Amino acid sequence: MEIIIVAFVVLLDQVTKYLAVKYLMPIGSYPVIKNFFHLTYVENKGAAFGMLQNKTLFFIIITVIVGAVLIYSMIKLPENSVYNYTLAMILGGAIGNLIDRVRLGYVVDFIDFKFFPAVFNVADSFIVIGAIILGYLMIFKEKA
Repeated sequence: MEIIIVAFVVLLDQVTKYLAVKYLMPIGSYPVIKNFFHLTYVENKGAAFGMLQNKTLFFIIITVIVGAVLIYSMIKLPENSVYNYTLAMILGGAIGNLIDRVRLGYVVDFIDFKFFPAVFNVADSFIVIGAIILGYLMIFKEKA
């Protein structure tokens, strides 16, 4: 099941980024809900909030290391555990952004809530949601 989650996240991320490049890049931004939610094309050469710009090789190396740790952890944990599902979400997101960094030298971002200071993508969403669930499990659950 974990491999299905990883594949789903990577596929969803890459398809939405393809659509962003095809339809948003030429226009820049499309207001879905004016002054609240836009689809905005951004080429992010850094990390969250644009930090560490132009450190592509650094991000590739870190992602490969983190990915290896996630895979190792998933192998060591009981199969089909909630922990593994959350790790699969994080791994899928990491792979989605890694594909962009290796292929393009930057990550395509396009989800733009105007009250939030950063534009992000589907991969980022899965990484954050997976990390929040994992944190909750580690703090409040004895066994998952």
